[in-house]
Amino acid sequence: MDLTKIISISGKPGLFNLIKQSRTGFIVESVETGKKTSVSSSNNVSLLANVAMYTVDTEIPLAEVFYKIAEKENLGPTISHKESGSKLHEYFAEVLPDYDKDRVYDSDLKKLFQWYNVLQKAGLVDLDRPEEVEEEKVTETK
Repeated sequence: MDLTKIISISGKPGLFNLIKQSRTGFIVESVETGKKTSVSSSNNVSLLANVAMYTVDTEIPLAEVFYKIAEKENLGPTISHKESGSKLHEYFAEVLPDYDKDRVYDSDLKKLFQWYNVLQKAGLVDLDRPEEVEEEKVTETK
């Protein structure tokens, strides 16, 4: 699953494909609707490839977490982000048992599951293990 061009924009719902950079910001396309729009460079933008979830020992890249969810759900949709915080934590513990319960908040899990379901509905979820994650694990064990 390639998250290098998928972004979240603060103040705008959903996820966006980064199409190209313009003089004043970015041209993006909604993952859900396919509608293109421009975004000012002053907007707070998060590249999903740079997002990670805390574990007890380290941080796991979002692509690896999505891979584990896709594997568990057999590429299907996951739990709704509208479930209670306790249900979200219970489900996430099945996916990533060693996640840091003190640093991963309900709001983090809501975003995680909402993003996964948006990507899954758009057909962007696959069972290809992220290459950079495999390389990072090799270098971390040295």
